[in-house]
Amino acid sequence: MEHQGICHKMHAGLSDLSVTDQHIHKANVEYKFILDRQKIDLPFILGQELEIEWSGQIYCVSCGSKTPKSYTQGHCYKCFKTKASCDMCIMKPETCHYHLGTCREEKFAQEVCFQPHIVYLANSSALKVGITRLGQMPTRWLDQGATQALPIMQVGSRRLSGQLEIMFAEQVADKTDWRKLLKGQAPALDLIGLRDELLDEFAPHIESIRDEFSLSLDFNEGLEILEHEHPREFVYPIAEYPAKIKSHNLDKTAKIRGRLQGIKGQYLMLDTGVINIRKYTGYELTLRRE
Repeated sequence: MEHQGICHKMHAGLSDLSVTDQHIHKANVEYKFILDRQKIDLPFILGQELEIEWSGQIYCVSCGSKTPKSYTQGHCYKCFKTKASCDMCIMKPETCHYHLGTCREEKFAQEVCFQPHIVYLANSSALKVGITRLGQMPTRWLDQGATQALPIMQVGSRRLSGQLEIMFAEQVADKTDWRKLLKGQAPALDLIGLRDELLDEFAPHIESIRDEFSLSLDFNEGLEILEHEHPREFVYPIAEYPAKIKSHNLDKTAKIRGRLQGIKGQYLMLDTGVINIRKYTGYELTLRRE
C-alpha cells in the first residue's frame, strides 16, 4: 500500500473512553496521517515494515509555494516573516505584543490569541506545565505524548496564559524531554495533589497577575481556577520502546525503512530509529508498507 502527498502533523484522537471510580478519564490514542490536508487511515500496524521517502520537494503550508527550506514547521521564508502564526509570541506567549499595537494580523489575534486558553499540568517524560487553547484539548496533550493531563486554570487570552506558565515554570518544567518520552512511560503522578501545592504556593503571585490583567478594557481576560477538573490518562499504541534512541533525518537520508514498534506524540518508533513526523510538515512524502 502506498500514499503520497504533502505531509502535515499526524491527527491524534481518542477511543474507548472510560471513567474510573476516582473520576480519572482514560482513553486509547489513535492516529491518522495527514497528506495533502486529508486524513487517511494509518497505513501501518504495529510490527509491520514501512518505508518513508522524501521526494526532495518542500511546499509552504500557508501559501503553497515551493521553498528550499522549511521555516517554523512548513512555511516559506516570506510567510515566516509576515504571518502572525510564525511570530515569536507563538512559541513564547508571554511576549504577545498585541497591546502594544504591533500584532502582524488583527484577524489572527481575534481568532487565536483572544480565545479561552487552558493552563495545565501534564506527565510526558516528567511533570510539566503548559498552555493550550480550550478547543485544542486533548490534541495538545497527545502531540506531546502525555500519559496524564489535568487542566488547572482557564483564562481569556494567550498572553495571560503565558504569564501564568512562566510563573509555574519557576518550579515545574515547561518542556518535554523527547528522549525520555521515547524510552518508556513516565511513572504516574498525583496531578491533583501537585496542582493544589502549586496553587497554594503561588497564590499571591496569581492574584497579582489577575489584578494586572483585570485592567484590560478591550477583552475579557479573566482568570478562573478549575478546582473540579479530573485527570485524564492516555494509552498510546506501543508494542515496545526503542532499546536505544536514534533519530532519523530525512534531510540527510531521503528514504528510511524499519519495523513499526509504536507511536507516541508525533513520533513513529521504528526498530531502525525514531522520526518526528511534525518536523517534516510541508515535505512531499511517500509512505509505503509491505
